Amino acid sequence: MDEVAVVVAHRQRATLRVGDVFLKVDGDPSHAETEVRAMALAPVPTPEILWHRPPALAIAAVPGTALGRLGEPSVASSAAWAAAGAAVRRLHEAPLPPWPGRRLDDVAAELDAECAWLLAQAVLPSDVIRRNREIAEAALRPWEPVFIHGDLQLTHVFVDGAEVTGVIDWSEAAPGDAMFDLAILTLGHEERLDDLLAGYGPGADRDVIRAWWSLRSLVAARWLIEHGFDPDAPGCEFDVLRARMQDT
Repeated sequence: MDEVAVVVAHRQRATLRVGDVFLKVDGDPSHAETEVRAMALAPVPTPEILWHRPPALAIAAVPGTALGRLGEPSVASSAAWAAAGAAVRRLHEAPLPPWPGRRLDDVAAELDAECAWLLAQAVLPSDVIRRNREIAEAALRPWEPVFIHGDLQLTHVFVDGAEVTGVIDWSEAAPGDAMFDLAILTLGHEERLDDLLAGYGPGADRDVIRAWWSLRSLVAARWLIEHGFDPDAPGCEFDVLRARMQDT
């Protein structure tokens, strides 16, 4: 009998793996519903859905290995990163999913609230928070919505050689800013941005991608801390924020 492995577990959701099956249990059933709908629409490889009985969703493992992990160097080839970029381009050129995405005003309000919390808790030097808040401003502009994954972390893109074999965890998929997906995929791995964009093609705005690096790291910090993760681990969100100070 296969052992049960806990992939991730916190107060909002848990994911277990048993052999080649992943079982996801989420306190908010809308997340799984979005995931199922998004995978049906996305023009890129996605996991096979085995069954869906709220609040649980069972999916098959995808072949290949993850593009990398936050805090660790990516051993994937330049060709694999370019293939990931091409897959993201296909997604962004697909018809929009028929549900709303986040509004710009909501993103700006969340950024203000999270920066206020970071300053009040003094978890980072105030100059690091304020400088990254300035950098993040470049992301707060109107965007032409595209079909985005919405949580395109390295661990959510699987490759085999120079081929993308699967993209997982679609619960945040929605119309949104294309640069957000590109930023999340290269967060903490900015040295691979050129490889990614070689596959993605024209139209990427590097300044906006850098702005999303700052914005994402600022707004994610409190959630990570409150759910038992460490944004101050080497190569993770706080290092991303500190690195922006070197850009000044």
